[in-house]
Amino acid sequence: MIKDLIVIDMNMPWMWRWRRRGRGRPPSPRRISAPPAGTISYIPIVNGIPSNKEPIYLSPDEYEAYKLVYHDGLTQEVAANKMGVSRGTLWRLLDNARRKIATALVEWRPIVILLTPKHEET
Repeated sequence: MIKDLIVIDMNMPWMWRWRRRGRGRPPSPRRISAPPAGTISYIPIVNGIPSNKEPIYLSPDEYEAYKLVYHDGLTQEVAANKMGVSRGTLWRLLDNARRKIATALVEWRPIVILLTPKHEET
């Protein structure tokens, strides 16, 4: 049926938030300019053989923060406004993303960027 058809307008920002139940304040939704199309993986090749170590997962908001600041060259304040979060939240997202990417590079571990968040302590 036509009612079941979902149309995605790529000009509109994509928003998502963590689904958390329980006590405390729920996290605010974050605007993501272009969501990853499924799961994206970067697998290092060591001596011609793909690494089979445990992957490191980047959440969509960590990916977006890293992309806005380091690829697009925005300041943290402008990037935070674009994502709809505070500057402190953006700094924490960048810190997590930098640590995860550095760990993956040093330990030859794959990097996986998920379309939906995965709760993982890395």
